[in-house]
Amino acid sequence: MSNSSNSIDKALNITSNVIEVESEVTSIELTEPKVNDVKKDYEYTRANLYSLIEKGQEAIDGIMEIAGEGGSARAYEVAGQLIKSVGDVTDKLIDLQKKLKEVEDDSPKSTNNTTNNAIFVGSTSELSKILKQGFINTKE
Repeated sequence: MSNSSNSIDKALNITSNVIEVESEVTSIELTEPKVNDVKKDYEYTRANLYSLIEKGQEAIDGIMEIAGEGGSARAYEVAGQLIKSVGDVTDKLIDLQKKLKEVEDDSPKSTNNTTNNAIFVGSTSELSKILKQGFINTKE
């Protein structure tokens, strides 16, 4: 680094002083989201979704009036798109409820289901031979 700073100093006709600074390494601890933060985020998102739904309803009412007065196919198309958009936002509101329950429950769910099914394909005489051999082998 000294060579590159010397060549720069010569090119600019200046002298520079290099100051070495000790750098400190700081560690950042990642923590679980606090319950208050989750509740706060939930309430904020819920309020925004309600606001979007209300504004969408007002827009639908307005475009339906325009469509009724003018009879334009484009106005009806826009009304249909607005209705779909408001429906999607209401679905997001329900999904928000599900996600909140998932965050609150956050307990590991484990099920230990062991199913052992054995199927023998063959005749009954073959099965009886195998069983007899198994009993003979276990007696030894």
